Amino acid sequence: MARDEQAMHEFVEQSAAAMAEAGFPRMPARVLMALIAAESTGLTARELSDQLVASAAAISGAVRYLQTLRMVRRVSQPGSRRVLYELPEHAWYTVTMGKNPLYDHLEALASKAVAAIDDPDSLASQRIAEMSDFFLFIQRRMPELLVEWRAERGA
Repeated sequence: MARDEQAMHEFVEQSAAAMAEAGFPRMPARVLMALIAAESTGLTARELSDQLVASAAAISGAVRYLQTLRMVRRVSQPGSRRVLYELPEHAWYTVTMGKNPLYDHLEALASKAVAAIDDPDSLASQRIAEMSDFFLFIQRRMPELLVEWRAERGA
């Protein structure tokens, strides 16, 4: 069966636009969706640039951003200067469900702020404590959700 390249282009652009509307940076969203829609295991910066009609600088910045989120990894090609950008295996749930240092950091900052206010009746203290509790809850529940997801997928 032939791949409908126009439909795939629309998927990439429309999915990236939806992510951008939700607050995800536009170019990283486009790069992420291009990698997801790729038939190969990875794409070079040149391939991403050509496919997305974007500058090398835009691709570089997008890839760097995605690497900080652990949504993309850089893979050197032995005997070549060529670098592929790949998605980690099971990218969505690996990144979403994995131990997220941002959650730990935000929770620690919130706990410190609650201690600094030192007034449980303070409105700010209550909001910040709720933030801390939320991140603790998320960190506690993520492993359970990952187990459920794998079971649902039959993995």
